[in-house]
Amino acid sequence: MKYEAVIGLEIHVELQTRSKIFCGCSTAFGAEPNTNCCPICLGLPGTLPVLNRRAVEYAVKAALALNCQVQEKSVFARKNYFYPDLTKAYQISQERMPLAWGGYLEVDFPTGSRRIHLQRVHLEEEAGKLVHAGDSILSAAYSLADYNRAGLPLLEIVTAPELHSGQEARLFLEELRLLLLYTGVSDVKMEEGSLRCDANISLRPAGSTGLGVRAEVKNLNSFRAVEQALNYEFERQARILAEGGELFQATCHWDDSRKATVVMRRKEEAADYRYFPEPDLPPLVLERSFIEAIREQLPELPRERRRRLQEQYGLSAEEAAMLVEARELADFFEAVAESYRDYRSLANWVQGDLVYRLRESGKSAAELSPAMLVELLELLDAGEISRPVAKELLAEMVKSGVSPKKLVQQRGLGRISDRETLLPLVEQVIAENPDAVENYRKGKEKALAFLVGKVMALTRGRADPQELNRLFREKL
Repeated sequence: MKYEAVIGLEIHVELQTRSKIFCGCSTAFGAEPNTNCCPICLGLPGTLPVLNRRAVEYAVKAALALNCQVQEKSVFARKNYFYPDLTKAYQISQERMPLAWGGYLEVDFPTGSRRIHLQRVHLEEEAGKLVHAGDSILSAAYSLADYNRAGLPLLEIVTAPELHSGQEARLFLEELRLLLLYTGVSDVKMEEGSLRCDANISLRPAGSTGLGVRAEVKNLNSFRAVEQALNYEFERQARILAEGGELFQATCHWDDSRKATVVMRRKEEAADYRYFPEPDLPPLVLERSFIEAIREQLPELPRERRRRLQEQYGLSAEEAAMLVEARELADFFEAVAESYRDYRSLANWVQGDLVYRLRESGKSAAELSPAMLVELLELLDAGEISRPVAKELLAEMVKSGVSPKKLVQQRGLGRISDRETLLPLVEQVIAENPDAVENYRKGKEKALAFLVGKVMALTRGRADPQELNRLFREKL
């Protein structure tokens, strides 16, 4: 029997505020363990939480970008459970009355574009972090607790079960990450835990509409891990069903070193977290004018920008996607395009040589002056420099920040087109390459290109190829 995967994601996003959601502790990443925490984020008796306004603004902004219905009234609740990285044995979250309901994200899959619907978006506080002594949580001899992360503002985004492969889950997360980056609500650095997800997957016979027995894969913190874990879990469940076995609801851990999911515990029934309204926080009430003011702050989102770049500049879908993926590069491209209107040539330079030189230097496009690239391309179009020289100038321009015109003057890199300079070089090449000269005289035009190339090499690409062609034909 052929099976179809049904996948839903629970995504956690750390919001990019300077202080935590209920206290004034810093959210800076990389501090010494247990230095960014206080009695409030540790939940010590007698402390009172105070909601961070900026966290609410960021959460509303993300929800609006995801086409959600932001609620004018939402309620924080205590989610009760004990775990070593949660000192107070409960988490302040939102359960029955979340910040936002519904919403969707449109994603381009290999099979075509499709809307993946969301169930809810809500605010909660982050737990601390356990550092395990050993290869994984399953083999740890002991664990160390760091509470710097406890109390960071966290946005949870829950999708409907509408994804059907590891690849689709990865593509959805990539598009979501880009959208959140464009809105500025999070730095979405998966390597720092700012974006991670739990994935629920079940199998059903292909063509059916029911849901199978679900397994949850916890704390996936890279796109590759999401795709590999879900593909592995699909094969594991399909193999058990094919052999006549019975699946049970389970929580799994992805072992990246073994490239396999490991069942951590069996779930007999849904956990009872004994939710009740947080007594120390009043309901969160948002005026409609507050929500609409944040809607006005939304930037052009990735999908709309890709479409506009194709229409406005004649870019291909692949070219537009590459630019939008690196927002600073797209901003740089459009800044240059205001003055330089050969968009086709500009796209080739930006996505080819410029990207290569930026990676080589470790710089970003935001550090470059758009006017300098305009100047370089205009020098090339005017015939004052050759293409090889333009490439050389671009590399130095990225490295030093010196303008192309100044570099041309300093290094004497202008186009050589005067007869007095080129003729001796032409005669030298004719004398050194008698076979090519003979081939040209026999009617082989490629021999002329070979001879021209020799002079170009001698001048490091500065010679005017049209003048060289004329001189060679004259001498031969």
